[in-house]
Amino acid sequence: MDLTLTSTHLSYVARSTHLLNISNYSLPSTHSKVYCKSSVEVDGFEWEIRFYPMCSPHYQLELQLVFLGEAGADKLTAALSCRMVDPSGTFEPTAEKTSETTSFQHHSDSSQPLVIVSIFEAIDLPYRYRPYFDSNNESLTVECTVTVFRDPEAIPVPSSNNLQQHLGELLASKAGSDVTFTVSGESFPAHKNVVAARSPEKSSGRVEIKEMEAPVFGAMLRFIYTDVVPELDDVKPAEAATATATTATTLAQHLLVAADRYGLDRLKVMCERRLAFAVDAAGSVAATLAIAEQHGCSRLKAKCVEFIAGGSRENLDAVLRTDGFKDLEVNHPALLTELLVAAHGRKKD
Repeated sequence: MDLTLTSTHLSYVARSTHLLNISNYSLPSTHSKVYCKSSVEVDGFEWEIRFYPMCSPHYQLELQLVFLGEAGADKLTAALSCRMVDPSGTFEPTAEKTSETTSFQHHSDSSQPLVIVSIFEAIDLPYRYRPYFDSNNESLTVECTVTVFRDPEAIPVPSSNNLQQHLGELLASKAGSDVTFTVSGESFPAHKNVVAARSPEKSSGRVEIKEMEAPVFGAMLRFIYTDVVPELDDVKPAEAATATATTATTLAQHLLVAADRYGLDRLKVMCERRLAFAVDAAGSVAATLAIAEQHGCSRLKAKCVEFIAGGSRENLDAVLRTDGFKDLEVNHPALLTELLVAAHGRKKD
């Protein structure tokens, strides 16, 4: 029995197609697992394709994929597919058959047999390749494709933080800047294309930003370039009352307003999340409630109402003494009504 291998490597790095030409073989005298084999290299590993000319009890032609390498701690997943072809091109190839995907790690690991065709099916094929039925030792050509699926964790993908870092460095360096934002007398050089890609804000060569503090705009601009605001990182509960946490809460309040103003939805949600974490700080909850109402932050608003109307008497007294609550009384009387309704409902429960 002779087996000739012709290979065509496709563009996909872990796939390779091979033409197996099997000729000059005869029917085995027994139904033993007699086979011929050919070695191929796919994705840097050695594999073996085995052809079984007669397998009982179904009298079928089979292929099997065998791993000849060592994958170490990383497993490889691969599949074998095949179809019978006519080298002359007279007849169309048969329908492709594919084995189940199999994990390979150690030498001699193998797939389940893949049936090319049974002897009884071969009778109806248009191909004149019937060595089991003819005495002329006619050949059989099978197109085989070995596909190796790499474990994503086996080839680590570098973090995308480099992009954030590089854009942050671009902002800090001011190189190539073509727009300058002026905020409270402070200038912020930037790049029109970056700003335009992240916000619907239209910018000319020089833009004056009103009703915003420079540190708030600076934090927003860094977010536009890097997608992060380090000051909004969660703090531990034990640190919630520290000066740092209070500063972060104040920044989050102002940034939420700015994010809503400039259509930065992700930044707005980040601020909402940070403020929800600080809702149990009586000194800022009333101001946060007003902001949540003005900028459509329903979940944040619900948490503020729950804390004020459903908390302890001590919490309520502390809130009543804040400037934020006095602002509610003057500028947001409807919110006071909601608080009274919520407190009444609590009392009835």
